[in-house]
Amino acid sequence: MPSFDIVSKVDLQTLDNAINTVKKEINNRYDFKGSPVEIDLDKKDMIVKLEVETDMKLDQVIDVLISRSMRQGLAAEIYDLSKEHYVSGKVVKKEVPVRNGIKQDDAKKIVKMIKDSGLKVQAAIMDDIVRVTGKK
Repeated sequence: MPSFDIVSKVDLQTLDNAINTVKKEINNRYDFKGSPVEIDLDKKDMIVKLEVETDMKLDQVIDVLISRSMRQGLAAEIYDLSKEHYVSGKVVKKEVPVRNGIKQDDAKKIVKMIKDSGLKVQAAIMDDIVRVTGKK
């Protein structure tokens, strides 16, 4: 039986390239000269760790991160920016999780939409993917 998968995966190498481009641009910018800026990608947990001096600089780093990621071909929605930043000593820190895969709620909505469409196919949720199979 023919089938196809509905998947939302982030290419780790492209994400790493985008993070390296952001680091290079931040190091070359005049308004960041002499200020401590740390941008790290935790490849295991898929989290981007940001550490800057002020809230304003944090917003600028996030803006550069999103724009450079989009130039690399990544969608801006892969970053979960809902988590708040926190102050640690003299620096502001923020952990930005990278969305990888389809959440269970979204997968259920996709399956419901497929079933409501009336097509003669079956949709099944398999971890973070949705597999659609049919006779033709």
